[in-house]
Amino acid sequence: MKLHTHDKFSPRLRARLTVIAVALIAFAATAQAEPAMWVIRDKDSTIYLIGTVHLLRHGTDWLSPRIKKALDGSNELWLEIADPDNQLAALPLIQKYGFDREHPLSAQLSAAQKEKFDKIATTYDLPQAVFEPMRPWLAALMVAVIPLQKAGYDPNAGVDLFLKKQADARGEKVRGFETLEEQFRFFASLSPADQIEFFEQTLDETDEGIALNEKLATAWLQGKTELINEMLSDEMKTKSPKLYEKLLVQRNVHWSERIAKILDGAGVQTIAVGAGHLAGPDSVQAQLAKRGIKVKSY
Repeated sequence: MKLHTHDKFSPRLRARLTVIAVALIAFAATAQAEPAMWVIRDKDSTIYLIGTVHLLRHGTDWLSPRIKKALDGSNELWLEIADPDNQLAALPLIQKYGFDREHPLSAQLSAAQKEKFDKIATTYDLPQAVFEPMRPWLAALMVAVIPLQKAGYDPNAGVDLFLKKQADARGEKVRGFETLEEQFRFFASLSPADQIEFFEQTLDETDEGIALNEKLATAWLQGKTELINEMLSDEMKTKSPKLYEKLLVQRNVHWSERIAKILDGAGVQTIAVGAGHLAGPDSVQAQLAKRGIKVKSY
């Protein structure tokens, strides 16, 4: 923004105009720095789409007035699962799908993989005995999450739980695209070899995990969808194409089917799913476009 002044302006007035110009520039920059959001509309429905980050630091300021306005006008919230904070429901499912006491984790690892795990366990003070009865997919998730939690990232500060608490307080309906059991089955149905591959990749990325999560959270806060796609979708597609197809593409297709049915109804809904599902060529928006449903930036 270029500020034009003239000799007839007093030094005090020119200084005041400069302050106003700087404030406007700062406001414009701040207004742009918010999570990306999309909207779908027809004659009797409005659906807002927003990507979520499941782990954030407490105090992360992401709820802009524009996003708050959209959320406050919603009468139904859709999450990946309707009850992400239901630990009582999760525990028996973790036992069922995440543990295999007849095949200890260490017995499934090569010497090189054991060495990597030993190093990570020592660095982050992970009790390896706790991991022994875990299936590799669950061990991978635990290895990924524990260092992040120690660095201050907390699922209780995540966007999903925040939105659910807000919806519950307003008496808004909360629905889920999937059940908690379905989410566990996505991982448990991976072949043993794919689970070991997933575990090893997690070990390889653990040292960078905190920095990567910082970068991801910043990209999400700034609405940089292309960067989110590079960090999450592209990387998974390159390194683990089977996992990419199962955990991202197939679910996006299924969710787009549900969204099309939601659009057949009426009202205002907010749909909040992991940010990686709303980025890239296989995103939920791309699947909706194949159905002739227009999704616009909000």
